[in-house]
Amino acid sequence: MTAIWWIRRDLRLTDNAALHVGLQAGPVVPLFILDPVFDSSSERRKNFLYEGLHALDKDLRERGSRLVIRTGKPLDVLKQIVEETNADAIFAEDDFTPYARRRDNEIEHHLPLHLFNGQTVHHPAAVLKADGKPYTVFTPYSKAWKAKLPTKLDLHPAPEHIETPASVGSELTPRYKVSPLFSAGEKEALVRLEGFLHKRIYQYAENRNRMDMDGTSSLSPYIRFGMIGLRQLTQAARLSTSNLRPSISKGAEIWLNELIWREFYIQILYHFPYVAKTAFNQSLANIPWRNDVSEFEAWKRGETGVPVVDAAMRQLKEIGWMHNRARMIVASYLVKDLLIDWRWGEAWFMENLLDGDIAANNGGWQWTAGTGTDAAPYFRIFNPVLQSARFDPNGDYIRKWVPELRGLDAKDIHAPWEKGIKVKGYPERPIIERDKERTLRAYKMSKEEVKG
Repeated sequence: MTAIWWIRRDLRLTDNAALHVGLQAGPVVPLFILDPVFDSSSERRKNFLYEGLHALDKDLRERGSRLVIRTGKPLDVLKQIVEETNADAIFAEDDFTPYARRRDNEIEHHLPLHLFNGQTVHHPAAVLKADGKPYTVFTPYSKAWKAKLPTKLDLHPAPEHIETPASVGSELTPRYKVSPLFSAGEKEALVRLEGFLHKRIYQYAENRNRMDMDGTSSLSPYIRFGMIGLRQLTQAARLSTSNLRPSISKGAEIWLNELIWREFYIQILYHFPYVAKTAFNQSLANIPWRNDVSEFEAWKRGETGVPVVDAAMRQLKEIGWMHNRARMIVASYLVKDLLIDWRWGEAWFMENLLDGDIAANNGGWQWTAGTGTDAAPYFRIFNPVLQSARFDPNGDYIRKWVPELRGLDAKDIHAPWEKGIKVKGYPERPIIERDKERTLRAYKMSKEEVKG
C-alpha cells in the first residue's frame, strides 16, 4: 500500500502524526502542493516557505526519500498523484483556517483523505465548556486546556528511513531569497529551541516584554509553518516548569501560557470564522473610524513622530518580525490614537510578517482594538511614551531602528517634542494630538447604534 503524505503547514519530520501513520501503511510520497490561491501571499513568507521546502527535501534525502512538489488546485493534483502511484490513502495534518476547511471538505468527498491533529495540542473542538459551547475568555480556556494535558506527551521521533517510490516526478523548488535573521527549516527551529531553553528562559519572566533585549524564543515563524510543533514546545515547557530553579519554572509557565494563547485564537477562528472579516463583539462592529490615509501611510513608513512606534514599524518593514510588546503598542496607536480601522493594520501585518498567521494576527489585533473575545477593555488606551520608557528604558531599541535619534539620551529619546528637541530628518511633533475622549466617543457611538 502506498500512501501520500500531503504536507501543508507541517514542514517537519519530528512528531508528525500524518507522516507517522503514513509510514505504518507502507511507502510514502511526501507531497507539497503549490496552491495558486496563495500566489497573493506575502513575498517574505513565500521565500521562507520555499527555503523551508528546500530544507525539508534535504532532510528527506538523508533518509532515502525526497520531496515531491506539484503546482495546481489541490484536488486536481491529488487525483493525479493517486492515479500515478495507485495510492490507497492521503494523510495530512488538520488545518483550521476557513479556506483550509473548505478545501479539505471538498477533497474528502472525492478522495480518501485522512486528517490528524498536529497543528495544535488539543483539537479546537476538544476544549469546550460544560454546556458544550466554546470558550471565549482566555483564563478559563487555559485552565481547561491544561486540565486535558496528559502528564507526558508521546512525541513521534523523526523516522530514520522513509521509502518513496522513485517513479513520481517533481517540479523544482521555487527560487527564494534567504532571510538574514531567520533561516528556514526544522533543524534551525530545533537549534533555536535549545538556545532558548538553555539561556533565555532563565530570565523570560522579566525580559519577555523588553523590546531592547533578545528575551523571547523567536520561534513564531517556525511555528507558523510547522517547522516545529506545538506539542514539542508544550512538552519542553512542561519539563522546564518542573525545574528546581524558580526563575526557570516561572519563565516556562509564562511561556506555556503564550503557546496556549496561540491555540486559543485558533479555536476562536474555528468556532467563529466571521472574526476574519469583522469584530467578534458585534456591538463594536460599526465604529466611525477616521481612516486618514496620509496618517496610515506615515504609520506604515515609521514616520509618525512617536519614536517607539516608528522604531517598531521600521523593524517590521526591514526584517518581517516585531516584538510582541511592540506589536501591541503600534496597534493601539493606529486604532486608539489615529482611529484607523484595525483591519487596515491587520492586513499590513499579514503583508509583512514572516510569521503572519490569520488566527494569531486577527486575535492580536482584535484584542488591542477591544473588539475581540478576551479583549482588553475598549477604553484601555496604551500611552506609547510610557510604554517606550518602561520596555526600552535606555532607548536602545529606538536607536537601532530610528538612526535619526541616535544622538539623544535616555531622558529625551522617548518624546523629544515634549522638550522642544528638533532632530534633522525626523518629524518635529507626532502626526496627531492624542485625544482619549475622541476615541471613547467613537466606540460608544457603535455601542449605542446597536442598542438603538
